[in-house]
Amino acid sequence: MSTDGETIAVRSGESFDIQRVEGYLHEHIAGLGEGLLQVRQFPSGASNLTYLLTSGDWQGVLRRPPFGPVAPKAHDMAREASLLLKIHPVFPLAPRPYIFCADLTIMGVPFYVMERREGIVLDSSFPQGVAVDDELCCRISEAVVETLVKIHAIDWPAAGLGSFGHPEGFLARQVKGWIERYRRASSDHIPQLEPLIGWLTEHIPLSPPPTLIHNDFKLNNMLMSRADLGLPVAVLDWEMATIGDPLFDLASSLSYWVEPDDPQELQEVLPTITARPGFITRERFSELYARKSGRDLSALHFYMIFAYFKLAVILQQIYVRWKRGQTSDERFATFDRRVRNLIIHAAHLAESGRR
Repeated sequence: MSTDGETIAVRSGESFDIQRVEGYLHEHIAGLGEGLLQVRQFPSGASNLTYLLTSGDWQGVLRRPPFGPVAPKAHDMAREASLLLKIHPVFPLAPRPYIFCADLTIMGVPFYVMERREGIVLDSSFPQGVAVDDELCCRISEAVVETLVKIHAIDWPAAGLGSFGHPEGFLARQVKGWIERYRRASSDHIPQLEPLIGWLTEHIPLSPPPTLIHNDFKLNNMLMSRADLGLPVAVLDWEMATIGDPLFDLASSLSYWVEPDDPQELQEVLPTITARPGFITRERFSELYARKSGRDLSALHFYMIFAYFKLAVILQQIYVRWKRGQTSDERFATFDRRVRNLIIHAAHLAESGRR
């Protein structure tokens, strides 16, 4: 959902019947442009597949599940589209969905189409020509914190989101669920795994009052303004959003926030521009969040360890799909090494008492 230069030709094995989709869109979306539907793929992301649709001067973004077998209840396009429909009016950074399609004769799987937002995704580097200084990096950092606080401040019952989660027992259920997901996707023996799982099971804290959580909130799931990289214009990838523990969401965000002084093996897990001097530290991130949200972060140590484990599980699930030939995306070939590094790092934090 950024620039045409940041899309690619549709990857081998991830194409669909363009004419069939085009006919469906003309029937269901008013104002669709004239001319043949053009399709390109957004290369980032490692879960649902995202495509840029262009017809004349109209553009939209199509989201569909990945090819191959998927985990039960995962990649629920109907849920994601419905959630965006309810969130967009109260949180405009969430893109507006146009249409959800449950007709399997169109693409073989459910999908939805949403508005296209123009902006820049900041991932492992800044765009060429951008004058980068500490002030810009600090403003971007603070914008990320502010946006997360705003998501957690949404009045989710008033927005009609009560059916989108089960907050009672959320954290214990998450710990159990992510452990089970890892076991289903396991491919290599990692000695530190079982002690880490035991530690997580034994140290679950009490959760604060529930909020809407994005559940995959990170810098490269935001679009920043072309005119001002410190100004968010969209928050993307709401597929895992639910009603749950906001500190779980905070820690997930922090697990992606790499610092310049982090061990090299951790920096290699998720190369990101936050490792550049000028971005705030995880400690400063959590301090700002605590001040702006008013929440007690005394249990954040547990949440951080769990967040690194959760990230390891996500990468392991993706790696196994690549290993089984269910995706041709070669980015995933080294994810086994990243999984090992994350589990070792989380186990070390559990032993040391640091976060």
